[in-house]
Amino acid sequence: MSDALSIALAQIDPTVGDVPGNLRRIFDARRHAAGADLVVFPELAMSGYPPEDLVLKEAFLDAVAGAIGTLAAATADGGPAMLVGAPWRIDGRRYNAALLLDGGRIAATVLKHHLPNYGVFDEARVFAAGPLPEPVDFRGIRLGIMICEDMWYTDVAASLCQGGAEVLVVPNGSPFETDKRHARMTHAIARAAETGLPLVYLNQVGGQDELVFDGASFVIDAKGRLTQQLPAWRETVETSRWRRADDMLLPNPDVLARPVEGVEGIYQAMMWGLRDYVRKNRFKGVLIGLSGGIDSALSAAVAADALGPDKVWCVMMPSPYTSTESLEDASAVALLNGIRLDSVDIGPAMDAFGRMLSGPFAGTVPDITEENLQARSRGITLMALSNKFGYMVLSTGNKSEMSVGYATLYGDMCGGYSVLKDVYKTTVFAASRWRNGHKPEGGLGPDGPVMPERVITKPPSAELKPNQTDQDTLPPYDQLDAILECLIEREMGPAQIVAAGHDATVVRKVFRMLDRAEYKRRQAPPGVKITSKAFGRDRRYPIVNGFTDTQ
Repeated sequence: MSDALSIALAQIDPTVGDVPGNLRRIFDARRHAAGADLVVFPELAMSGYPPEDLVLKEAFLDAVAGAIGTLAAATADGGPAMLVGAPWRIDGRRYNAALLLDGGRIAATVLKHHLPNYGVFDEARVFAAGPLPEPVDFRGIRLGIMICEDMWYTDVAASLCQGGAEVLVVPNGSPFETDKRHARMTHAIARAAETGLPLVYLNQVGGQDELVFDGASFVIDAKGRLTQQLPAWRETVETSRWRRADDMLLPNPDVLARPVEGVEGIYQAMMWGLRDYVRKNRFKGVLIGLSGGIDSALSAAVAADALGPDKVWCVMMPSPYTSTESLEDASAVALLNGIRLDSVDIGPAMDAFGRMLSGPFAGTVPDITEENLQARSRGITLMALSNKFGYMVLSTGNKSEMSVGYATLYGDMCGGYSVLKDVYKTTVFAASRWRNGHKPEGGLGPDGPVMPERVITKPPSAELKPNQTDQDTLPPYDQLDAILECLIEREMGPAQIVAAGHDATVVRKVFRMLDRAEYKRRQAPPGVKITSKAFGRDRRYPIVNGFTDTQ
């Protein structure tokens, strides 16, 4: 029985599929943890999380197994042992595993018992569930290892406790959501209370496609008291030191990093999601259609903070309906962020389309078709520049617009990624105000404001016809977003929403718009997940859908 223990928490940013790169990252973290007894890595750190159908490829699993063998052999040097997550084959079945590497070998293998199969998670499709785990002997201490979802249930912790575990260790790949920090802590405290055991929670950091991971790893004692808090949104390796007293392992109090919550957390999620999407896909930078409105202004600010101003290229594409104020505001946004701004007049394209379609359109009245041609002229322009120069187009539509279809397919929906896809318009306003008063930690953009106040206060407009505003078509955004949150995040029916105090006519209108726009959302680019119900894998509604719930 050992009287002391030091556990290094390696809060790293692996890349899905990059086994050699992840191997180097793990070795680097181990070097930083020299002197620790054990280094804990995130869930599936060797493959990156989530690997999805990559784990169906035998060649990929062979590469993972080879890398684990290399890591295991390295522990013969007498340095820190490692607990490394990896997809693992046993008797022809694939498991989500945590492998204890010590003394030059794989000393123990723990298999994930509860496989999440909801929201963005699809693990039951590619992994087999392991049995209830037993504690692992490690240098005189009994470790109770629970892999991510296993902490959210009582049975795994209870089984480990009954088996004589002395500390619970939880490697995670837990994506960011606006309320996730509280949920994680609630479950961790519950497991500590049920078992009387302290708990180490280790989460990864960084972006993977639409998911973004905030880190924020922590240690709690057996009474659920926070003894160590790692920073959110930062790669780091920090050591937790333990001592034995009254036959119990106790974590020594350590640094409690400041929690990052609310609008600041949302901004960091957008920044990290974009940064890793561009970096891991090796794009040169991003290309943004800068309109002078708040959505494109916030997108440009996030891009400058995430990538650096030199990797952000903005293009103003005026039409005859573009106001002088929009031209001025776009120029001011570019100047404040220190980013390149060019101008391409789409008037000639509008004229060309008008002449080209004059025959088929003869005898018709101009309507939304001509408005959409403007948006599509801009989409063609941005995609041409992207093809020619290798910059990824960053689309700028927000969740409110995408919910009700207030966007043009093959127009302003063009792009490879979106930072606002899961951000309601009211949150766009809040995030813009926050960024004008604060520089995010790790941001590469300017220290001061990133947009003129007028960009935030003026009525939003697509400027596709004279004197147009969003509220010509949509309810005020505070009403719209409240109704959408009820419909999407809370899955409430229209009758329930009306009973909660919303106007029945408006609720029915929003419901119909949400329902009809599903086909557009299926063709939207990926974007950062912020809420508990992001469009895509979180919310899977059929396009052909005969059900109506408008009573």
